[in-house]
Amino acid sequence: MKLKWTDVQEIAIRLLETYPETDPMRVNFVDLMNWVKALPEFDDDPARCGERILEAIQQAWIGEMD
Repeated sequence: MKLKWTDVQEIAIRLLETYPETDPMRVNFVDLMNWVKALPEFDDDPARCGERILEAIQQAWIGEMD
């Protein structure tokens, strides 16, 4: 399955699996965007990403940690 920016929940799960010791509240948006783009399943245009999407991914990642 190829991930797009709109696959917020699935991206959050993959980030949690890839960076299990990372506090998502401490990740800046530049790093977050780069980490998402580096996911093997990710395939979307970086220009389609904005602050709202990154905020949603960050919040979903936090939610997955509970």
